[in-house]
Amino acid sequence: MVALADVLRRFAQDYLSAHGASVLPSHRRAVADILACRTEQLGGHLWRCACCRTEVFSYHSCKNRSCPRCHKDQTERWIAARKAELLACPYFQVTVTVPEELRDVLRANQRDGYAALMRAAAEGIIELARDPHHVGGTVGVMAVLHTWTQQLVYHPHVHCLVTGGGFSDDGRDWRPARWNYLIPTKALAVLVRAKMKAALARSRPDLVLPKAAWSKPWVVDCTAWGDGAEAVLHYLARYVFRIAITESRIVGLDDIGVIIRHRHRASGQWRKTFLRGHEFMRRFLQHVLPKGFHKVRYSGLWHPSRRNAAARAVSGGWLYSITSSARTSSDVGTVNPIALAVLRLITSSNLVGRMTGRSAGLTPFRMRPT
Repeated sequence: MVALADVLRRFAQDYLSAHGASVLPSHRRAVADILACRTEQLGGHLWRCACCRTEVFSYHSCKNRSCPRCHKDQTERWIAARKAELLACPYFQVTVTVPEELRDVLRANQRDGYAALMRAAAEGIIELARDPHHVGGTVGVMAVLHTWTQQLVYHPHVHCLVTGGGFSDDGRDWRPARWNYLIPTKALAVLVRAKMKAALARSRPDLVLPKAAWSKPWVVDCTAWGDGAEAVLHYLARYVFRIAITESRIVGLDDIGVIIRHRHRASGQWRKTFLRGHEFMRRFLQHVLPKGFHKVRYSGLWHPSRRNAAARAVSGGWLYSITSSARTSSDVGTVNPIALAVLRLITSSNLVGRMTGRSAGLTPFRMRPT
C-alpha cells in the first residue's frame, strides 16, 4: 500500500510551482497538512507502560478532512451523537447528481454552488414528502456532499439519508412511507432543478449559467434501505467522512505517476488506471472543499430546531404499538383507534421509558393516516 503522503512528496512541489497563485489556499493547506500528518513536524505524545516502563512515541495527526489517515475518533463520536436521533423506522437513500453542463460553474463557485445544490435537494425531498399522496408529514433529511468518482473525476452529487416517514404538522402523528416507495423521482428531479436555478439566481446573479442544464432531465435515484437503524448509521458514517481516495486504492508509484485501482461501474470488476503525477494532483485537489464549508447538513425532522421532536419520538416510543392483535385485520397498516389511544396513554405517562422492545409487549409497525 502506497501512502498518499508519499505521492504528495514526489509530485506536490512541482505541481504547486507550476500553477503558482492559481492554487487555492485550501488546496495548499491540505497538501501541507497531509505531508506533516503523524511526523515530527506536528509533535506527539510519549506513552509509558506503568508495569514494564516501555515507552512508545505517538505523533499527532493533522485532522485535515482531506487526509485519509485521520477521523477515526471523529467518526465514532459522530455515530454516538446520531444514535440518539435515529428513529426506529425504514430509511431511504436519495442521490441527486448535477448534470455535466453545470459542473464547470460549480467547480469555479464551490461555496455558493454546493450550498445551493444541498439546499435544493433537501427542500425538494421535504416538500414532496409533505404531500398526502406520498408521506403526508415532515421527514428527516441528512444530506452529504460528494464530488468524485472512483477515478477521481469531478462528479458533484448529494447523498441524502431520508426517514421512511414523518410527523404531521402538529407533531402528534407519525405518517409512514409506503413500503419501498418514498416520493416520485421524476417529480423530485424537476423540483430540485427549479430550486437550484432559483437559488443560484438569488445568490449569484452575476453567473452565466448554461441553458442546457435547465432543459435536460436530472439524474435522481431513490433506494429503499429497509429497517436496521444501526447498520444504516455505520454505513452512512463511511459516506460522511470518506475522502476522494483511500490509501488502499493507491497500488503503484514511480517517478512518472501513480496507479490507482477502482471498481468498474458496469461490470463490478476491479481495474487499474495510471495517472501522471500532475494529473493525479489535479484530480485529488479538485475535491478539497473550501475552508469552513459544511459537507453534511440536516433538514426537516433532523434540523437542529426540530431535533427535540426526534429525540422524544425515540424515547417516547411513538413508532411502536401494542401487538398486532390490537390492529384491524381489514385495513393492514392503519392504526386501530383503540391501540392508538392506549399508545398515547402509555407515552403520556412516560411508561415506555421503563419498558424495552418486545419484552414490554411492543412490536414495531407502520402507522398510516386513517
